[in-house]
Amino acid sequence: MSIAFTLVFVAAAPFWAMMILAPAWGWTRRIMSSPWSVTPPLVFWFVFALPNLADLLPAVAKPTLAGWQELMADPAALTAVWAQIIAWDLFIGRWMYQDSRDRGIHPLVMGPLLVLTIMFSPVAVPLYLVLRGVLGRTGQAEVLRERTSVPA
Repeated sequence: MSIAFTLVFVAAAPFWAMMILAPAWGWTRRIMSSPWSVTPPLVFWFVFALPNLADLLPAVAKPTLAGWQELMADPAALTAVWAQIIAWDLFIGRWMYQDSRDRGIHPLVMGPLLVLTIMFSPVAVPLYLVLRGVLGRTGQAEVLRERTSVPA
């Protein structure tokens, strides 16, 4: 089970690497433009959550601290929750990557923020929203000018 837990992040790592290390690469833009790019960690969710739905459904329908503590003692349930967290962080990172590209926010600014998103997305998202409010306006204006300009 320990290997499966580790493989959840390994399944998401190539997407993070592309967004952080090769943000302007054509393949990065193509791959990350698809919402399906967040599915590899979700495969693990299906593998570990579906067999445990009888335990998982009551925990999400009427959550209690004691119920979740008991559920998280099961390695398969914990791996399923970990897969959901990794997929959600990747979804958020994907949105930040695409939004920053649209707004013209420099990849050297976004790289560290995407790394922070991997580790602490609840901190990274509000930071990105502030950053986008400050830096994104200029970038958005440049993108709009590029889209509306007539080629010479």
